[in-house]
Amino acid sequence: MTDTFFLHPQRQLLNNEAHVRTPVSVPSPAQVTSLAFFFDDDGSRQRQALSRLAAQLGLPLPAADAVQYQAELPGLRLNWGLHTEFARYTLLRRGRTGEPFADSAFEGLPLDWLSNQADPLLVAIHAVILPQEDAGAADTETLAQQWFAGNDLVGASIGDGNAMALTDLRLHPDRNLGAGVTRLLVLDYGMSASQRGRMLQRLFELETYRMLALLALPVAKAQVRVMDDLGRRMRALTGQMSGKSGARSSDDALLDQLTELAADLEDAISSTQYRFSAGQAYYRQVERRIEELREARLGGVQPFREFTIRRLAPAMATCETIGNRQTQLAARIQRATALLRTRVEVSLQGQNQALLASMDRRAELQLRLQETVEGLSVGVLTYYAVGLIGYLAKALKVAGAPVNPELVTGLVIPLVAAGVWWGTQKMKKSLGH
Repeated sequence: MTDTFFLHPQRQLLNNEAHVRTPVSVPSPAQVTSLAFFFDDDGSRQRQALSRLAAQLGLPLPAADAVQYQAELPGLRLNWGLHTEFARYTLLRRGRTGEPFADSAFEGLPLDWLSNQADPLLVAIHAVILPQEDAGAADTETLAQQWFAGNDLVGASIGDGNAMALTDLRLHPDRNLGAGVTRLLVLDYGMSASQRGRMLQRLFELETYRMLALLALPVAKAQVRVMDDLGRRMRALTGQMSGKSGARSSDDALLDQLTELAADLEDAISSTQYRFSAGQAYYRQVERRIEELREARLGGVQPFREFTIRRLAPAMATCETIGNRQTQLAARIQRATALLRTRVEVSLQGQNQALLASMDRRAELQLRLQETVEGLSVGVLTYYAVGLIGYLAKALKVAGAPVNPELVTGLVIPLVAAGVWWGTQKMKKSLGH
């Protein structure tokens, strides 16, 4: 009896992830075209473009949530893969016709398909795989003159010496694409079909990730001016805070300006942080793909690692420098804001102390006034109490009692005054408790 248990809802999806975008076997000779379209949505436009292409070619339509698609046409294989920011079309045609780069596998697609693409084309590569005997004994200089317009070549022996890959990483005209295309020549010295597929995929990804990483460079260059302006504003504010600029603004005005500066910096960071992070991630992918090529230097040819790192590393360093400037400026703004707030708090404490001193003086004056009023109150109460006793003595005299009203009034004044004063003091003590 099998125990009942729950499966994770994404178990199948995560297991299939290991088999997504796996390299396909590549025969030799063959012509392969790789196109990478950059998109900034969820990939829906690229899925729609693939659906239109499949309909035009009479192929089965892809699934609505497809991330990979493969189809076979007469003499042509179509592979499609959806990545985070780009979709790649790989077209493979077996054999070769005439000159390697005179035509391409792209000729098997409808001519209007590319013009109907909603997303921009970032990478286009025409690759030719030739057996060693087809290339003859031509050296790299001859190959450069023959197929790369005499440009300096970049390449190496790859796959532990089982193949040689050559390119100039320049854009050559193409009559079908109507745009510049990178040429890649792979001379096969005995690789298997699956090994050719893996090596070719690494070469395609190397160029694609290199271009994606370089997307951060224009952003970094644009941020140089922004950071220079923010830095000048920061220096002006700190000069006003210290009074070195000759005109010291109020703390409230300075705090408002610091808040505005912090908002502008945060806007700059939010608009560049993703591109910089993505550039570094793609740069790491480039390094990994170069390692996976297992390249060995060819005489007179710059290897992939040397060319790529020497040109890509400075661009990534520029992006990193701008990112560090943003971080440092944010820290400076935080310190300046904390310093300004401390100064405002100290100023408020001084104002509070002055206010307390003023309140103490007012309380002292009120106490003196209260003591004066108390003395007057004793006199007033004594006056009225003695008056009442005088009226009582006069009433007794009229009634026939042997009383001298004036004498009685004069004698009771000290007694009444003492009694009123004593009662007032006792009342003050009882209220004090």
